[in-house]
Amino acid sequence: MRTLPEALVDAGKRGVALGHFNVADLVGFKAVVAAARELQVPVMVGVSEGERDFIGVREIAALVRAAREVYGIELYLNADHTHSIEKVEEAARAGFDEILFDPTPILADRYGASGSSKVLKENIELTKRAAATAKALAPGVVVEGEIGYIGSSSEIVAEVPPESLTLTTPEEAKRFVEATGVDVLAPAVGNMHGLLVSMVKGDVKKRLNIERIAAIKAAVARPLTLHGGSGTADEDFVAAIEAGVAIIHVSTELRVAWRRGVEEGLAAHPEEVAPYKLLPPAFDAIRAIVVRRLKLFNHLR
Repeated sequence: MRTLPEALVDAGKRGVALGHFNVADLVGFKAVVAAARELQVPVMVGVSEGERDFIGVREIAALVRAAREVYGIELYLNADHTHSIEKVEEAARAGFDEILFDPTPILADRYGASGSSKVLKENIELTKRAAATAKALAPGVVVEGEIGYIGSSSEIVAEVPPESLTLTTPEEAKRFVEATGVDVLAPAVGNMHGLLVSMVKGDVKKRLNIERIAAIKAAVARPLTLHGGSGTADEDFVAAIEAGVAIIHVSTELRVAWRRGVEEGLAAHPEEVAPYKLLPPAFDAIRAIVVRRLKLFNHLR
């Protein structure tokens, strides 16, 4: 199997993006694997610190290795939104392909999520240390850094956080990448984690600043990641990939699908107690979203 850096280079050449899907249990994981098997495209599995605590760090790494061996698919594992050096070390030792270091909670507590010069300066210092630590333990690991405020969790919210309206500038991105040495950059370009209530209903779509994405890509010459992809307009996804986005994160959409699927299974079988008989609707719902997103990201019909 190719390494993640090789897959990212190939994606850039072909003008496609790797779909990154967060999982929190075996149902979500199996659904992502099923979609990867069906379409035969590279796929990333993401687990946040909370998801890792629930599944297990070494357990999810073992599941990914088993899926690669059994099905021959290109499946990559990302330690999504890793907030501490301790957690960076844990993921590196477990054999993760990528580690996203995100000190946002620390910086928000100290300075507020304002994007001030103090926030950027300390983000650089912390991310540089995290990248060095990860590379020392796992030289081949991809390290991703995040600059700007994109939100902190995949939840349903009533309104857009005001901080998310501030976009990363090309100058900030260039300074950050050069100082930290990260392999991949996640900027704030109109995206946000989670979904608005109106987005869950399908009334509103997220819109991205495509010009800013292109300007940041030109400034840093690194693969870009789009976080908070759930609820984004399809045409913005396509334009973002053309502008330089190489990885697209989808999480909240899957969580909504999981819950609706579980509710459907319980409603259809109110007396059933066997999980494997109740959970297929959740599997089907997640798989359908992953397949649809992967087709869009890879220009497949």
